[in-house]
Amino acid sequence: MPDRAPRKSEFRNPAGHRRSGRPRTATAAARIYAELRAELVSLQRKPGDPILEAEIAMSYGVSRTPVREAILRLSDEGLVEIFPQSGIFVSRIPLAALPEAIIVRRSLEETTTRMATERASKSQLLGLHSILARQREADAAGDREAFHQADEAFHAAIADIAGYPGIWRLILQVKVHVDRFRRLTLPQRGRMAEVIAEHEVIMAAIDARDAPSAASAMVKHLDRLLADIGTTKHNNPEFFDQLN
Repeated sequence: MPDRAPRKSEFRNPAGHRRSGRPRTATAAARIYAELRAELVSLQRKPGDPILEAEIAMSYGVSRTPVREAILRLSDEGLVEIFPQSGIFVSRIPLAALPEAIIVRRSLEETTTRMATERASKSQLLGLHSILARQREADAAGDREAFHQADEAFHAAIADIAGYPGIWRLILQVKVHVDRFRRLTLPQRGRMAEVIAEHEVIMAAIDARDAPSAASAMVKHLDRLLADIGTTKHNNPEFFDQLN
């Protein structure tokens, strides 16, 4: 059972207004799922917050059926919890699941980094440098969302250069709760600068066509997430479920 009752608050999207455009019936569930998922992963909807089906349906101008379909998909991913007698709530981050997800991601990205180092063209290298420049700009502006998006782009680009973009799509599925956890690390003083420094080491090894060093730098970079779990949980205990 949830540890608090739902709040009777009016549903608003991140911009604070009714969502524009009425989705077609055939695509409504997919759109609602994608947008709610983004809000959950980015912590715009925080662990423990209620999800109100009727208000979401009203905001999209649809019946509750596509909303329920979207919520069931999110429940399958462990992002929401459904309590028949109490309501629907954003799930807390499953603490026990984080190490396994990080280890799976680390193993996959060690491989893609090694392969990208061996295969990258000059234009692809320039593309990676451009992404790093975007990260530096986001850090300077204190824009955590832009920083996160550039971070994702850097890792996705490496998988693409390796010739296996499908590996990144698999990683996206594996790391859904890791992404929620990572959002909690970015406000830490100097954290974004540290990530950039780690990316620069990876980039330097890729530039030098030193595949073993690039792969090793990626492993070290992702291992940092394992080291951050304890501190992040200590600083944000209300966001984590220690029972899973």
